[in-house]
Amino acid sequence: MKLMKGKTSNSASSKRNRIPQNVDASRVPVDVETKQPIAPMAQPGYYPGFSTLSQQAFWDEATRKVVLARVEQVPPFRYFSEDEIRLMQAICDRLIPQDDRDEAHKIPIVNYIDERLYSGRIDGYRFEDMPPDHEAHRLGLQGIEAVAQHMYNRSFTELEPLQQDHVLQSIHDCTPPAGQEIWQRLPVRRYWMLLLQDAIEGYYAHPYAWDEIGFGGPAYPRGYMRLENGRPEPWEVEEQRYEWEAPSTSLSDTYKQIGGEGGHRGQPSGQEGTH
Repeated sequence: MKLMKGKTSNSASSKRNRIPQNVDASRVPVDVETKQPIAPMAQPGYYPGFSTLSQQAFWDEATRKVVLARVEQVPPFRYFSEDEIRLMQAICDRLIPQDDRDEAHKIPIVNYIDERLYSGRIDGYRFEDMPPDHEAHRLGLQGIEAVAQHMYNRSFTELEPLQQDHVLQSIHDCTPPAGQEIWQRLPVRRYWMLLLQDAIEGYYAHPYAWDEIGFGGPAYPRGYMRLENGRPEPWEVEEQRYEWEAPSTSLSDTYKQIGGEGGHRGQPSGQEGTH
């Protein structure tokens, strides 16, 4: 299982930065050399100094409008209830933790999931044993809450991070210990893939995430010129890798196949299938 994205700030930065008082040091990655928690940054990742938005002058008007809207016009909540928003936020905080980002640069994943469900945007099909996406998410939240209550006698939002990971791991492993009446209507493996897919899409559609992974953003109408050997374009920067350790409050340094040890070999397709 991989619940946390594999990145953090570099060692040199961590030695210069201090953990703000409002940040829980036990939830952020640890510098391998100093063994100290790494302070949140405006731009975590392996491409320090890279900015996709710095290239917006080279995009056409339509492209620029779409990309900038993801930063400047965050969609409001219109589908989830207040309780569902809090629960989905807590879940996404474990699926793709953003404790390494400062508050100003955190990506509003839940807002984009809510927008998709409210607008009814789908892929044009669904697996025959799955309910519609909006119903699947609502049922799934109820199922996760049932597992949390069964395992710890508390709501998922009230659990410690490591406890939340164990609840989500039971969904990942397709062995939820509670909520069976829900999982009879909602195949747990397919729900896990739908949930993870929506969280990943919400995160990596955002230009702040592009900075993190060194993606140059839309190359239209300019185009790319260096197409071989992984060489960066003139406006990009060289990758700078480094080592880090997972927080003690997470399972992000473990890996298990979906469905547990006896689960499917290889990466299964998600709600979007294989295309």
